[in-house]
Amino acid sequence: MSGFSAAWLALREPADAAARSSALVDFIARASVGRPFQGRLIDLGGGTGANIRYLAPKLPAPQLWTIIDNDASLLDRAPAHVTRHQADLNTVVDEQLFSGSSLVTASALLDLVSERWLARLIARCNAAGASVLFALSYDGRISCSPEEPEDEDVRQLVNLHQKGDKGFGPALGPDAAARAVQLLVEAGYTTRQEQSDWTLTAESRMLQRELLSGWADAASAIAPDRKTAIAGWRRRRLAHVDAGQSRILVGHVDVAGILRA
Repeated sequence: MSGFSAAWLALREPADAAARSSALVDFIARASVGRPFQGRLIDLGGGTGANIRYLAPKLPAPQLWTIIDNDASLLDRAPAHVTRHQADLNTVVDEQLFSGSSLVTASALLDLVSERWLARLIARCNAAGASVLFALSYDGRISCSPEEPEDEDVRQLVNLHQKGDKGFGPALGPDAAARAVQLLVEAGYTTRQEQSDWTLTAESRMLQRELLSGWADAASAIAPDRKTAIAGWRRRRLAHVDAGQSRILVGHVDVAGILRA
C-alpha cells in the first residue's frame, strides 16, 4: 500500500478535499478539547500526505504526525514536518506502532482491506485509546449522466471487482464503512458517519477519464465475455467527458469514532 501513482493521488486530492465531511473532523476536534493530542497522529496508507494536508489545519495543536506507506517514492513527497514510516500495511497492524497514538486516520483505504484486517486495526486503536477518522470509503454508488444503457451493468461489475483481494485478503469493498461502524461500536466507540460523495463535472475531466478507464478495466476483468460492450460504453462515456457534458457521482462515506468514557 498505497499501490497508486503520485499522479493519480494528485489528480484526486482536490475532489477528496471537496467531498470530505467537515462535521466529522469537528467531531474529532471537539473530542480533544480539554485533552489535546498527547501522542502521535497516525495516517495509514497516506501516500504523499494528502490526508494530513487536509486535516492538519483543522485539528488542534500540538500535532505529531506519522505517515505510513510502503511506497518510498510517495513518502518522499509527504510534508517535511511529518515522520515517515515505510512499511507494508499487512504487518503494521501486528506491530506496536499504535501505542501512544491519539488519532488513527486513513483516506480511501477501508474498501481495499479485509474484515479480518479491519478488525485487527480497530483492536489496535482501542488498545491505544485512539480516536479514529476513516475518510472516503467507496460505498458502491455510481451515477453518470448523460445515461448510457450499460451504466448499471458496469457499476455492478465494478462492485464485484471491489470485493477481490487487494493485498489484504477479500476486500470489504462497498460494505467497508458500514462494517467499520459495527466493529467500532462493538469495540466501545461512539461513532458518526456522513456521506462524502465525489460530484465530478466538466472541471474534473481528467479525473473522470481516469475513473471511467479504470472502471472499464475492472468490469472487463470480471466479465471478459462482455469486453466489447464495455469498450463501447467507455468510448461513449469518454465522449461525454470530452464534450464537457459528463457528470459523475461516486458514493463515499466518512466514519469517525471516539472511545466512550
